[in-house]
Amino acid sequence: MGKTSKDKRDIFYRLAKEQGWRARSAFKLLQAEETFHLLDGVTRAVDLCAAPGSWSQVLSKHMYEPRSPEEREKVKIIAVDLQGMAPIDGVHQLRADITKESTAQAIIEYFEGQKAQLVVSDGAPDSTGMHDFDVYMQGELLLSALSISTFILETGGSLVAKIYRADNTSRLYLQLQRFFKDVCVFKPSASRNSSIEAFVVARQFCLPEGHTPCNLTTEWHKHPETWLVRTTGREPKPVVHVPFVAYKGDLDADRTYDLDEDYVYTEAVQKPLTAAYQDVKQKLGSTNVKYDPIIVIHDEELTKEWREEHKEPADD
Repeated sequence: MGKTSKDKRDIFYRLAKEQGWRARSAFKLLQAEETFHLLDGVTRAVDLCAAPGSWSQVLSKHMYEPRSPEEREKVKIIAVDLQGMAPIDGVHQLRADITKESTAQAIIEYFEGQKAQLVVSDGAPDSTGMHDFDVYMQGELLLSALSISTFILETGGSLVAKIYRADNTSRLYLQLQRFFKDVCVFKPSASRNSSIEAFVVARQFCLPEGHTPCNLTTEWHKHPETWLVRTTGREPKPVVHVPFVAYKGDLDADRTYDLDEDYVYTEAVQKPLTAAYQDVKQKLGSTNVKYDPIIVIHDEELTKEWREEHKEPADD
């Protein structure tokens, strides 16, 4: 397959490289902003699961770059991810786990005691190919993004996060409607029609009276009686319908576009810095996968313990 093949098959991939975006996903947030005007007046924003940084780029170009040097001092954008990413002007990076309360505290500390006006999340777990499991994991990631938002989002704030449109997603909508007065599902044209990917756009955040911010994925531990009823089947599963908004654009993510006469191939703007597959690719060059296992351990202390246990030499 030639280098130009993907440029023909994916117009947004091609445009991302030509316009300087780190990933085609930048257009999904751009189209959400064009539709809902989410960034109007926003000076404090959080990008969860940010690497490689295309959504942080969008935040920077809308919130930071157009402002004067004096106004830029009031803008605070923080990108949170366990993976590292190359720097972006006006974006502070935090390598942390979004499921930990300490991460929420670090974000509020960066905002000097204030809270975010906007939280965005384009995070997705590695796909396994098992549809039901992938949908479940994406739902858990969305709940994690919502959980930390209850800590860091100010009243009236907004959340934009990826969701998979599939069966049994009503519980996610119910959770969102607990905290936001306006919830809808948005499908950008940069997202392929063949994909179940969509984005929830939740606005007008309001913490319910008496609610203590917590990890919503484990909230049932504190109130098991409400979940046991649902588990035993004595209560019908809730069905929630939320508005669906589709972006109507001139470009089709599922269509193949011919390359123009003046087309020039462009390399990716910024490749991931610490992606797991990079270690695997390096080891594949010297490993027979038929007989030798490939083990990738990202924690240095665990790596040291594993080498000592297996009497492996350290890397040169």
